[in-house]
Amino acid sequence: MLNLEYPLTRAQIGSYRKNGFICLRKVAAASDIAVYRPKIQNAVAKKLNKDSASGETKAYGRYFGQVTNVWQLDAGLQPFIFAKRFARLAAILMGVSGVRLYHDQALFKQAGGRNTPWHQDQFYWPLDTVNTITLWMPLTEAPRESGTMSFAAGSHHEGSLISIAISEDSQTRFEELVADRKYPIKDFSLHAGDATFHAGWTVHSAHANSSDATREVITIIYYADGTRIMDPDNENRKVDMEVFHPGQNAGEVAASPLNPLLYP
Repeated sequence: MLNLEYPLTRAQIGSYRKNGFICLRKVAAASDIAVYRPKIQNAVAKKLNKDSASGETKAYGRYFGQVTNVWQLDAGLQPFIFAKRFARLAAILMGVSGVRLYHDQALFKQAGGRNTPWHQDQFYWPLDTVNTITLWMPLTEAPRESGTMSFAAGSHHEGSLISIAISEDSQTRFEELVADRKYPIKDFSLHAGDATFHAGWTVHSAHANSSDATREVITIIYYADGTRIMDPDNENRKVDMEVFHPGQNAGEVAASPLNPLLYP
């Protein structure tokens, strides 16, 4: 199913472009989740255990367990992360002819995990484009109380609103901004294999996990093929350029070996 096309209506595409996010049901089949969920779980467990043993502390550990580029940790995950079905949706929603992988992230929020503060993803990315998008897919049932996402509708149209990393400060400042600008807030309860897509500048957060189970999510970030690397204007973008575009410099087309063309 991962290479089969997912049908999109004009209304769905229009909704994404207007609001900066959309929820799509059954993007991955139950059979896909059954195959790849154990592989993702295993990659996450190994990496987090290794980090713990070495004393490495993740910046967002208080909010969720984060493992980046699981496709590099287990070659058996490449068919899922590189799925043409997913990448095609990203391209069509953005209205571009092709997309490359920026990176994937497994985000596992333990039971009792705190809310993820309001933020804008593209604050971190040294990409000279507005055509960026993130697929956010739970691997298990994900009711609102497990820590699903909230989106500020229309916030992506204004680009960078507050130049700040994810933090308690970003929670306070974006919360005030969202209220002042009266952005409508939308969230979803999801089933395993459903997915939300949101734009890089869409202001969003995630609820605390008040359930008794870990919220297991895989995210995949895409950007338009042909995008150039910008001159990093903050330390986070500098680090991302070095990590996700190794050997490349500002001004070059963002196309390192870590950024394969996934569609077409």
